[in-house]
Amino acid sequence: MLYLGCPQWSSTQWKGRFFSSNCAPSNMLSEYGQIFNTVEGNTSFYADPKPDTINKWYQAVPEDFKFTFKIPRRFSHDMALQHCQDDLKVWLDLFSPLFSKIGQVMLQLPKACSPEYLHRIENFCALLPDELSVAVEVRHLDFFDKGDAERRYNQFLMKHNYNRIMMDTRPLFSEIPNTEAIIDAQAKKPKVPLHVIATSNAPIVRYVGTSNLEDNRAFYKPWLNKIRLWLEEGKTPYVFFHTADNYDAPLLTRQFIAELGLEHNVSLPFPAEKEAKQNSLF
Repeated sequence: MLYLGCPQWSSTQWKGRFFSSNCAPSNMLSEYGQIFNTVEGNTSFYADPKPDTINKWYQAVPEDFKFTFKIPRRFSHDMALQHCQDDLKVWLDLFSPLFSKIGQVMLQLPKACSPEYLHRIENFCALLPDELSVAVEVRHLDFFDKGDAERRYNQFLMKHNYNRIMMDTRPLFSEIPNTEAIIDAQAKKPKVPLHVIATSNAPIVRYVGTSNLEDNRAFYKPWLNKIRLWLEEGKTPYVFFHTADNYDAPLLTRQFIAELGLEHNVSLPFPAEKEAKQNSLF
């Protein structure tokens, strides 16, 4: 199984382009789920939803859809992975009705979290229930040194079947910062080396593409063979497509899957395209 998605499911910019022209915000997740089979749940990084919102999310997507929610930044950034056992249990209880539709939970660590804090990462991840698949994203450059620090980190992930998140920001940083969106994205996204490694069975790739869709072909070409290889090995890759403003992220995903040569819902008509065909009958 190949999971493809974007870093959001709600965007007014997608109305009439990917979503139907009259798609209400409350229906965007449902229409998103007709196109993609996973999503980066960035909303959970910043705030907790209400319990009834969790239930609505569950009902809005198909049975085979998988959320990949980020663990709140209050644990990873504000509390530095310490003294958060009780608060984490509350968060897990809140999301428990969605567990069957959660593909992975993503622990995104700040740049300040260096290899000397690996024990904190281990202790925190040990608090997560076994039924949740875990993925970890590091940003401190010492985790990319190809030396002892990185080996210890990768060994820790492999030992516990945690997935190392691969952040491919090469396309983004190849762009001239000539728009507000690119300037903002380059300021916020990490400029870290790309180390391609599957430490468990569900490798995650976060690909931040260029604004010009055609320019992405050279950057993601190596990913095509890597994804094919992982699928042949029985792995379940998750690939998320970003652009600086995410305006064309669904088109970038469709372009990628077309070159990959696999069938996927992304290749089918978007709700907006179905709507256009229906209107053309009258």
